[in-house]
Amino acid sequence: MKALLIVDIQNDFLPGGSLGVQEGDQVIPVINRLIKLPFTFIAASKDWHPKDHGSFASNHNKTPGDKVILEGLSQILWPDHCIQESHGAEFPLELNKKPIQCIIYKGTEKNLDSYSAFFDNGHKKATKLHEELKKKGIVELFIAGLATDYCVKYSALDAINLDYKVYIIKEACRAVNLNPQDELIALNEIKQKGGKVINEEEVNYLLRKDNP
Repeated sequence: MKALLIVDIQNDFLPGGSLGVQEGDQVIPVINRLIKLPFTFIAASKDWHPKDHGSFASNHNKTPGDKVILEGLSQILWPDHCIQESHGAEFPLELNKKPIQCIIYKGTEKNLDSYSAFFDNGHKKATKLHEELKKKGIVELFIAGLATDYCVKYSALDAINLDYKVYIIKEACRAVNLNPQDELIALNEIKQKGGKVINEEEVNYLLRKDNP
């Protein structure tokens, strides 16, 4: 069984948002096409932060890009983003939301950041994603979204560790690239751990193969 995981397609991560990813809006038409394919299950994650979240530079009187220690972990500080119930935390109007069967809220606690859709960064708490995928008998996970070098990457690595066969759909992802090579490094790390990086056409082939 195959599932599609849509990672953090939210207004604040699109160009013009408080933490906009360059070309982030360009993944939306690709994802809208993917959503129409015969996946067994479609889930989407959302950053869903309280106003006083520990990853916000403003809450430390520091600058985005600085680092602090949060719950014993090194934490990059970001502009305020995806605050609970805000416009920035919502899915964009252009995204076809109707086929999404499950929304995963992450980063909901003040002192725990969560790049992965499966766990917080310290692996102290799990979201409901793994449980939902197991209920549906999912063994293969196709991942799209933002950003390749953070939430997509860590969701993929956790999925691999949980024994899913993982595919990153390259055209359906974009990177922050705080450093110019971050996207390449992230994709290489995913491949080294056993994930695959594929294009949209290959997704169609893999799904057609099982649904002739």
